[in-house]
Amino acid sequence: MDGAGIAGTFEDWITPDSVLLRDGTIVQLLKDGQALRAAYDAILGAQRRICVEMYIFSSDEAGREFVDLLCRKARAGVRVFVLYDAFGSHDSDPAIFAQMRASGVRLCEFHPLSPWLYRGRWRVTQRDHRKLVLVDDHLAQLGGLNVGVEYAGPWIVRPRRRFRGKPWRDTGLTLEGPHVAHLVTAFARIWRYANRGGELGAVEYVVPLAAEGDFGVLASAPTEHSRITPIARQLFDVAQRSLWITMAYFAPTDAIIVALCAAARRGLSVRLILPGVGDVALLRIAARSFYTRLLEAGVEIYERRGPMLHAKTICLDGEVSIIGSTNFDYRSFESNCELSVALRSATLGAQMHAMFEHDVRHSKRITLATWRRRPWLDALLQWLANSLRRWL
Repeated sequence: MDGAGIAGTFEDWITPDSVLLRDGTIVQLLKDGQALRAAYDAILGAQRRICVEMYIFSSDEAGREFVDLLCRKARAGVRVFVLYDAFGSHDSDPAIFAQMRASGVRLCEFHPLSPWLYRGRWRVTQRDHRKLVLVDDHLAQLGGLNVGVEYAGPWIVRPRRRFRGKPWRDTGLTLEGPHVAHLVTAFARIWRYANRGGELGAVEYVVPLAAEGDFGVLASAPTEHSRITPIARQLFDVAQRSLWITMAYFAPTDAIIVALCAAARRGLSVRLILPGVGDVALLRIAARSFYTRLLEAGVEIYERRGPMLHAKTICLDGEVSIIGSTNFDYRSFESNCELSVALRSATLGAQMHAMFEHDVRHSKRITLATWRRRPWLDALLQWLANSLRRWL
């Protein structure tokens, strides 16, 4: 694979330097196809064990590149574990999973769509939305990217094939060092659950907010009462200066909207980047139903132009960065298994702010004056979508 000659495909973005945390963990912030390419390269260098957890494992060009590599590593004696979601990967060619199994890859389907294939209590609406790659228990890659050409673009597709789609805008993070052990534990727990059934629990780790904590994992699981909402509200309440959010799917609880508005009224810089185009039309309409309340409170709202926005990131006070798979919608809060990490680093926070400003330059700002002049039919559709957002 060769990344040369593709710079024009992506918007101008200079990859920042890696960040060294206090315990020796190295963190690298990555954008779009860079992140999936980094995951591929990490797998390529694996010596002992590879763990892959994906909501969508496509059978397109990018997916087959990963399958071929995972099979080669398994045949070479590396222990390879692949956990994929049954619904997210429902339209993938079954041949890719058969190929991996035949090569010695340990394969597991999360919550099969057929109830007789699952050992525990069948939960067809509860999905594994996490995206995680672990290599040799020392390197981890996570974020919003699944395995597929829309996440990879020409960073993965072989040079002889011309990439004809438009890469999605996403954010990934690579970690190398001691903190990866927490993510290994998170994967091991969900792997045991998916294979054996039983109860997974509500939250494995809670984001640390104490001054001495520089890393935390929020690995949520389906539960009757969402734990993400109070954790998100706690984050918003402790912010002192700024709260910058880039979110692919934004249809949260009223409590989240109240917390965002309260933060803006306290004088914080509260800024949202949301999709200008989306793959789930009703969710985008539902997100717009909150614009009036947010704008009146002083929240800045931007809609990303160009590629489909799929990133899920938060930066508080330019110091605490949260990156992962968790959207601000009911599915992420109450139904899905999600995985995000929180890192306290002013250096990484500055990089997150620079990435945010880069997206702002490619976005359209929504002002209260122009928003109030929108057609009445749009307002009606937004009201209807808002009332249905719990089931979207």
